Amino acid sequence: MVRCADGTLYTGWTFDIAARIEAHNSGKGARYTAGRRPVELVFSERLPSKGDALRRELAIKRMPRQEKEKMASGGSA
Repeated sequence: MVRCADGTLYTGWTFDIAARIEAHNSGKGARYTAGRRPVELVFSERLPSKGDALRRELAIKRMPRQEKEKMASGGSA
């Protein structure tokens, strides 16, 4: 999960976090983050498979903002 320059949160999955952050900050990541640069990594977790990562991404996207903010500040959800 990254925090965009406008304070919004963006959630996605990747095999390479550093490369994904670089892509977002160069404008070559998601369309959502392209106009909200720079982004900063605020939460990540490692999961055993791509399928698990996609399911977790969807679960996080469905969370209320308050829960996402708790995750971003070091709490767990």
